[in-house]
Amino acid sequence: MLILNAKVITWGEPNQILEDYGLYIEGGLIRELGPTQELAAKHSDEESLDAAGQYVMPGNICAHTHFYGAFARGMAIPGPAPKDFPEILEKLWWPLDKALTDEDIRFSALVSLVDAIKHGTTTLIDHHASPNAIDGSLDTIGDAVDQAGLRAVLCYEVTDRDGEDKARAGIAENVRFLIRCDVEKPADGRLAASFGLHASLTLSDETLDACAEHAPTGTGFHIHVAEHEADEYDSQAKSELRVVDRLAKHGILSESTIVAHAVHVDTREIEILADSGSWVSHQPRSNMNNAVGVAEVESMLRAGVNVCLGNDGFSNAMWEEWKTAYLVHKVWRRDPRRMGGGDIIQMAVRNNSALATKFFPSAPVGVIEPGVHADLIFVDYHPTTPLSADNLPWHILFGYHESMVTTTIVAGNVLMRDRELLTLDEAEITAQSRALAPAVWERYQSNVPMEHL
Repeated sequence: MLILNAKVITWGEPNQILEDYGLYIEGGLIRELGPTQELAAKHSDEESLDAAGQYVMPGNICAHTHFYGAFARGMAIPGPAPKDFPEILEKLWWPLDKALTDEDIRFSALVSLVDAIKHGTTTLIDHHASPNAIDGSLDTIGDAVDQAGLRAVLCYEVTDRDGEDKARAGIAENVRFLIRCDVEKPADGRLAASFGLHASLTLSDETLDACAEHAPTGTGFHIHVAEHEADEYDSQAKSELRVVDRLAKHGILSESTIVAHAVHVDTREIEILADSGSWVSHQPRSNMNNAVGVAEVESMLRAGVNVCLGNDGFSNAMWEEWKTAYLVHKVWRRDPRRMGGGDIIQMAVRNNSALATKFFPSAPVGVIEPGVHADLIFVDYHPTTPLSADNLPWHILFGYHESMVTTTIVAGNVLMRDRELLTLDEAEITAQSRALAPAVWERYQSNVPMEHL
C-alpha cells in the first residue's frame, strides 16, 4: 500500500515533520519514505491511500490497561462510597472480576478495542483478571485482538486472594499463553505475552516463587506496585522488606518486567527499579480517581528508570493521559515548571516505543522510518499557529483531540478509514455489551462482601 500527500511526524531521533511525503508499506512494514511525487511515480501500480494533507504519525501506545473493566462504566457501588483504595478493590474491582464469564471477557475486550481504534491507540499492554473464568481467558482476549487487528500484549493476574487452586490456575494460564505466543506466533505477530501478577499485597512468598519458577526463561512480569501505602505496609509485615525489595528478592524484576504505578516507592526502591531495568507505567487519571497520590515520575526519570505511560483501563484516548500527566504534577507540586513537555514525550513516545519493541522485536514500534512496523494514524489537525518538530509536544497537549483521528492502520492493515471502522461492528458490539451488562452487574452485587453493604 502507498500512502500519499501526508505531513509525516516521524517521532525519530531527532523528530521530523516531513511535508508532502509518502510511505510505501509492504508485508506489514514501512519499506520506503519519500516525497509524494517520487513514491507515486516509483509505485504507480500500487493501491494508494490519500492522506489529503493530514498528519500521519505512529499510533499511540498504552503501557498498562485493563480491558475487563469495561463493564464498570455507570455501575452503582452498593453501600457507602469507598473511603480509600483498599476499599475500592474490595467493593468494586474484586467483586466485578469474579462476575465475568467467557462471553463477558470477549465483549469487554471488544468494547475496549473499538475505543482504541477510534482514538488512535494501536498497541496495548493488558492485564486481565477473571477468577471464575481463568482457563482460556487469554485466548478469548487474543481472538478479539486478532479480529480487531490491533497489536497487544496479554497476561493473566495471579493472586492468592481467591485461594491456592485459582492461583495455580492463573500461573498455568500465563505459562500456556506465553508458550502459545512463542511457538505459534499468532495473529501475524500482533500478539505477545507477559506473566501477570496482581500485587505484592495479595501474593505470598510461595506464590511469588512458583511464578518465578514456572515462567519460561527470559519472561518478564506485569505487576501493580505500591499503588497505595497498603501495599508497602503489607510487604513489610510479611517480609520486613519494602515492595520493590521483596520483588527483587523473588526474582520478579528484570528488563522485561512492567511495574504499574509505583506511587509510594522510596528512593532506594527507585534505585532498584533503575538497576533492574524494569519499566514503570504511570497512570495519572487512575491515580487521581483513586486518590492514591502522584508518583515521583520526574525523580524516576532522573534516576534512569524507564517510565512509560498507561491508562489503567480508562479510555484509550492516550493524549488525554498525556494532558493529565502534564497538569497533575504541576498542581501536585504547585510549580508550573514541573513535568515539562519533554518529559511527556520521553514517557509516552520514546519509552513506550522501546517497551513495545521489546515485545515485538522483529521491527521497531512507534516510529516512522524504513523497516519499522506500519502502525499509523491520520490526524486531521489544523494548527492556528506555526507547528514545528520543536513545538509539536505543546500542540498535542493543548490542541490535539482524539476526535481528530480519522484513520488507524496496524501492520499495514487499515482498521479505520475516514472514521469508519472496518474490522469491528461497533453497533453490534455496543448492543451485545449493553445486553450482557445487567447480568454482570447482578452477579457483581452478589459478590460484594456483606460488611461493605
